[in-house]
Amino acid sequence: MKNTSSILGAYGTTIFEVMSQLALQHQAINLGQGFPDEDGPRDIREVAAKALLDGPNQYPSMMGIPELRQAVAAHDKRFYGIDANWQSDVLVTSGATEALAACILGLVNPGDEVVLFEPLYDCYLPIIQLAGGIPKFVRLDPPRWEIDPAALRAAFSPRTKMILMNSPMNPTGKVFTAEELNLIADLVREFDTFAVCDEVYEHIVFQGSRHIPLMTLPGMGERTARIASAGKTFSLTGWKVGYVTAPAAMTARIAKAHQFLTFTTPPDLQKAVAYGLAKGDDFYSDLAQSMQSKRDLLRDGLRSIGFATADCDGTYFINADISSIGFNGTDEEFCRLITTEAGVAAVPVSAFYPSEGARRNFARFCFCKRPEVLEAAIMKLRDFFAK
Repeated sequence: MKNTSSILGAYGTTIFEVMSQLALQHQAINLGQGFPDEDGPRDIREVAAKALLDGPNQYPSMMGIPELRQAVAAHDKRFYGIDANWQSDVLVTSGATEALAACILGLVNPGDEVVLFEPLYDCYLPIIQLAGGIPKFVRLDPPRWEIDPAALRAAFSPRTKMILMNSPMNPTGKVFTAEELNLIADLVREFDTFAVCDEVYEHIVFQGSRHIPLMTLPGMGERTARIASAGKTFSLTGWKVGYVTAPAAMTARIAKAHQFLTFTTPPDLQKAVAYGLAKGDDFYSDLAQSMQSKRDLLRDGLRSIGFATADCDGTYFINADISSIGFNGTDEEFCRLITTEAGVAAVPVSAFYPSEGARRNFARFCFCKRPEVLEAAIMKLRDFFAK
């Protein structure tokens, strides 16, 4: 039999699936994979159910149903002052991962360089490689996850086609500051590149931080694609509904890839997400406050055991320094140990560093769970490390 894809063949099963299966096997509390343990708002689900029964259930427009594209444009204007034409500047995708694939495959040619911040979400690199792109990594290290301006500049060259960034950032919990965003924008303009911004955690930002889309900075609206996700905003990760806002010329290029990936997204889910995006400000503030209280609960619990924790200004992930409690093994060894012996699953942060020399002393814990689940996890860890 002939060889299969040399690119994808180099990758094993995603670390999220590995740790989730290990958690199931040992009946551990799963704080590894990032999904809430409660479904999103009932009224949104009811709209989807009614739309499924009432129809239509045939192919919607490749670009997305008008109601959702209009809702995305209205949302972006409401929260960020972005003026997007829903007919030419908004594309609906089957989740943010498909949006990322469409952006990369639609914009990157073989040999183009793509600047990436690591640690990075695991799908970025294989999609770039499938497009023939060449990754250029800029490392962020705990506990502050700060950008080294010299390292960022060194990653850009005349061959740079795109910077792909994630803010608020998985797995770090970092929210890029206005100063950092200006630094990035200056280089994007100087080297005349595209920017693709994964902003799926845009509404999960904690007190003291503010999410600023790179698209809103001077000169960036004409070269930036902004990706968001109903799964993260409405705690409906299984729906896989994402959306891209970009200038018309970029959107047209991205749509060319989208048409050969999923082509379209279930119309009932699109209709329900359009309804959800129009929710009042209290819904969005309650989401952030709820996640912040859960972050505080898990952070304080980890610290009470003796863990030092890295900064976490958004998303639903916090990272703990395993060396701070005297553990001398790797982060993967630690995560397997606490899953099998303590009954709590986490993810090794080194899995998010594709280049050499990654830090191997941090574990990522997910806190988008019910408070009683987080409290049970803290108790299990406390009991285990007290032995």
